[in-house]
Amino acid sequence: MLEVKQIENGIVIDHIKSGNGLKIFNKLELYKAESPVVLLINVESKVLGKKDIIKIENTFDIDLNLLGLIDENISINFIKDGKLIDKKRVCIPEKVKGLIKCQNPRCITNSDDYMDPIFSLVSKEKLEYKCSFCDEITKYKL
Repeated sequence: MLEVKQIENGIVIDHIKSGNGLKIFNKLELYKAESPVVLLINVESKVLGKKDIIKIENTFDIDLNLLGLIDENISINFIKDGKLIDKKRVCIPEKVKGLIKCQNPRCITNSDDYMDPIFSLVSKEKLEYKCSFCDEITKYKL
């Protein structure tokens, strides 16, 4: 059996739907981290059957909105001195800024680098958001 040590200080991203761990690893650009990062894939889970887990040693800023867009069942455990100090659950965000590109080619946000659109959730099931500038409905894609 594979054994991975607990981390002393850092973040554990847990309850990731099996197969999404690598997507999160890449989206968060964890390959650039200077601290140790562990990606566990297809770990047994009583609730999910199989799950992925990411352990990040030391402090790392996590974009909870991004994680909510990928998998709304994720939990984030904050570890200090080997003990759990805080636990957060992510959810699908109502508003998103900078993570989605408007699908309307005529939208000003696609031609002006200074315009950062804000998207409002339209459909939770389809992950569809409405652009604040042109009202185009855009579906979030991994």
